[in-house]
Amino acid sequence: MAKQPNKTQSGTSVQHVKQQNAQAGGAQQQYGTEFASETNAQEVRQQNAQSQAKKSQNSGQQQ
Repeated sequence: MAKQPNKTQSGTSVQHVKQQNAQAGGAQQQYGTEFASETNAQEVRQQNAQSQAKKSQNSGQQQ
């Protein structure tokens, strides 16, 4: 079988795959932006601090 340029051994078009990956990357970024806009960063930091304080308190009691 003669090697065809821009095709993989199984016959997949390299250009087509690159195009699909580019489109998928754009969709991922859009989702990430949408999700981030619904997140209150200050509230998350506060919850993380409370969780860490409880974890530290519980580990101190077990010793």
